Parts: sequence; structure tokens; C-alpha cells
Amino acid sequence: MKELEEYLKYLEYQKNYSSHTIDSYREDIVEFLEYIKSENIDLLEVSYDDIRFYLMHLSQKKDVNSTISRKISALRSFYKYLQHNNKLEHNPFTLINLPKKEKKLPRFFFYNELEELFNTPKLNTALGQRDRLILEMLYATGVRVSELVNIKISDISDHTIKILGKGNKERIVRYGDYCAEILELYLKDGHRRLNDQSEYLFLNNNGGQLTDRGVRYLLDKIIEKTTIEKKISPHMLRHSFATHLLNEGCDILTVQELLGHESLTATAIYTHVTNDRLKDVYFKTHPRAKK
Repeated sequence: MKELEEYLKYLEYQKNYSSHTIDSYREDIVEFLEYIKSENIDLLEVSYDDIRFYLMHLSQKKDVNSTISRKISALRSFYKYLQHNNKLEHNPFTLINLPKKEKKLPRFFFYNELEELFNTPKLNTALGQRDRLILEMLYATGVRVSELVNIKISDISDHTIKILGKGNKERIVRYGDYCAEILELYLKDGHRRLNDQSEYLFLNNNGGQLTDRGVRYLLDKIIEKTTIEKKISPHMLRHSFATHLLNEGCDILTVQELLGHESLTATAIYTHVTNDRLKDVYFKTHPRAKK
């Protein structure tokens, strides 16, 4: 559909959204387009009642509230774009309240699990060095996977990395000695073997720039070689970064800045994790916590 393709180009070139986010928007909007087509409803004539019936349809599909909220947010943004481009007069999705989200705490790794993960890639191969550096850097900096794959060697200087984040906003992240040691090895050996002409830090088997999907795939392969009974994602290492900083006494405003969150609300969810841990530790260790 012409309107959808124009909107997705707008997200890519004007809003600088990642390919992963754009794919998610496309999937959610296409699902709605297929629904209204089956109901003989025109894209530009969707009413408030049509959307209410669509919400009922999603509920009957057993979509959880967070998924429904994401889909409605995508559609609200799409229709806002159509309205601004004079395709319609009113955005019917502005009348819809998003369903209350279930409280879902971020999943993270414990220290011993991270040690096992880090020790899995073999450092005598170029790809092993790359994989170890990906793990170390995701955990050391808390960057998003979309930010990670776009790091250029020229962005790195003296334990700091210049990151281009959401909305084209720059921030500086830092990494420690463990990450620095693997980075030095990879730049001297692994990166040169993969493609010493590339400006990008993380490369695939053919020497080209590694993608978001490529990182997710290789993390799945790494955890299969461990005893850890958890699914892995790049965001779990970001969650671990934030959770462990707060556990060790870092203030929440600093964590917010390091994560690149615009709102403190987005960072505050990690305090629930640390508060639960403190509560657990208190009741297990304080001599007069329990009779």
C-alpha cells in the first residue's frame, strides 16, 4: 500500500528509526490493514467503533495488553502521519485509551551466569574474539543492539564510545578494563582477519557490517553452549547493566543518562528489581527479620 510505504520511509529517513523498529511497525499496521479489508472498511474511513471492534478482535486472539498497546500506538502514529499529510481530517485513534499494561520486570543475568557467558567464545578465532567483545560491550556500556552494530572504530577513544542513539541524539558511554582488554585483542587480530578495511567495529563472517539480527542469532548460539536455562537477547545484557549498577549503589539519574533514556520513568522499572533483591536479602540475613 502506497500510504504505508511512504510512512515507513518517513520513519527511516525523517525519524531515524532502526530497521528492527520499522519492521515492527510494518507488521502491526499490515495486520490492521488485513483486518479492515476483511470487514470492507476503507483505510481513511475508520471510525471509533471500528477500532473498538478491532480491540475486541485482538483480545479474542489472546494478545496480551502490552502487545495490544504496541499495536494501537503504531496505528495512532500512522494515522497521525496521514492526518498531517491531509489524507484525513481527524485521527480516530486519539480517542482510544491504551489498555493497562501488565507489570513486567526486566529479565537480567546474575554475575555467575555472565561469567559463564563471557568464557564461552574461544579467543583463538576471529569470530570468537568478536563474540566475546559483543558480550563484554553490551554489558559494560548498556547500549542498545541497534547502537552497538553502528559503532565505528573512530567512535572509540580512551575507554569511551560516542553513541548515536534514538532520535539521532549523541551520548558518550564508558567501558572498563575487561572490555578494553578484549577490544585491544580484537582490533589487533580478529578485526584485521575479518576485514581490516572496514570502519565498523563489529563484522560478520564475510567482513561486512554485522546486523541487529546477526547479533541476536549469535547470542542464541552462545547460550546454547552454556548450562544457563534462560533465553538471551541483547536487551537482557542492557537490563543486567542497569540492574547491577543500581545494586552496587549507583544513583538512578546516572543510570538514566548512561542508558540514554529521555524519561526517568523508563529507568525506574529497574528499581523494582533492586528493591525486590534488597527485600529478599534483608529477610534472609537480618537476625530479627523473622521469628
